[in-house]
Amino acid sequence: MGVINFIIDNILTQASITIALIACLGLILQKKSVGQVISGTMKTLLGFQVLSAGSSVIQTSLTYFGEIFQKAFHTQGIVPSIEAINGQAMNNLGLGSDIALTFLTIFICNILIARFTKWKYIFLTGQALLWMATMTTVFGYFAGLRGLVLIIIGGIVGGIFSVAMPAIAQPIIRQVTGNNDIALGHFCTIGYLFEAGIAKIFGERSENRKSIEDIEMPKAFEFLQDTYLSVMVVMLPLYLITAAFAGSGAVDTGDTNFMMYAFLQAIQFVVGIYILLAGVRLLLGEIVPAFRGIAMKLVPDAIPALDCPVFFPYSPNAVILGFMTTTIGTVVAMFVLPMFGLAMILPGMLTNFFAGGTAGIFGNAVGGRRGAIIGGIAHGFFITLLPALLVTAFNTLGFTNATATDVDTVTAALLYYWILSPIFKLF
Repeated sequence: MGVINFIIDNILTQASITIALIACLGLILQKKSVGQVISGTMKTLLGFQVLSAGSSVIQTSLTYFGEIFQKAFHTQGIVPSIEAINGQAMNNLGLGSDIALTFLTIFICNILIARFTKWKYIFLTGQALLWMATMTTVFGYFAGLRGLVLIIIGGIVGGIFSVAMPAIAQPIIRQVTGNNDIALGHFCTIGYLFEAGIAKIFGERSENRKSIEDIEMPKAFEFLQDTYLSVMVVMLPLYLITAAFAGSGAVDTGDTNFMMYAFLQAIQFVVGIYILLAGVRLLLGEIVPAFRGIAMKLVPDAIPALDCPVFFPYSPNAVILGFMTTTIGTVVAMFVLPMFGLAMILPGMLTNFFAGGTAGIFGNAVGGRRGAIIGGIAHGFFITLLPALLVTAFNTLGFTNATATDVDTVTAALLYYWILSPIFKLF
């Protein structure tokens, strides 16, 4: 058990190492030279670490923005945190070993399904798999499952999600990327498909669809066609206006004036985007060719399902639009849902950016600019509604004011709570 925990804690949940090892395996299966194997493996590791560094810079900036947002608009409610649920499940319920084994079972089920069915997707976002394992284990435990049955059922449910979500999203991903080389491995996919559906209904038709990427700027504003400058023009006012409402004492800024601090944090956000996209370019340049070795030998025609930032370079304007519209939708839902007896869920800026940005890509691809705007607001409402419903479920299990954000894992939890749990209890 100790060896398994070490592998999960130090290898499988470390996405950069997992993907580097998979790239290494792919190159070995293609019988590349030792130098090519080492080079491809290290570049894959480096690319993912650069991507992660960009994500960390963005997270730090958005954490600050979330704090001043709450202070500026005096909002109090539940902050979704799957990490807190994971900690409580391991420490209070003693489910650490079950979660670890369920994680491993999900990964094995994913490979088996990919090997023996038409769904050829290998889910490579290790942290997302850990959160799925947490949800299926916790809700399976409260449904009365124990031991091997708890682990196997959780592994099967999680394994199906890890293959089905990339498969369902792939038609739109192919449209966005122009090829079938990579898939989306992110457990917010149901939310992306929800936005795509809304964009399909209310967006522009294909014959006169206008992509947000095709906006033609007047000559004086041509500089906005640069991705990083356009992001800066959007984020600077957003940060500065929110900081002005929050006031000087909202966040400890040391010796730096609070408005200047907000300005620098907005710039840091743009720096994070720059680093992230550089990492994506380096990663894709190595992982896709290396993965062909696995496709040819272990899982014929296998497609790597990668984390959502990998797709940001394909539609950068849609990412920013998705972030903004999703944030609007979450703010609307924050005030509307309590009117119906549900918990007040505070907007999570990290989720709004990463999930909202990816959803914006989907909405723009399916319904153009109008689809991305309407779909983005609806997406924000949707990804607030599901965590609010999960609060009710968690309260009955003894988790006070707890919920999570990734809608696929929330859906899996509600599947257990509403459907599987009553069935299990019959036996």
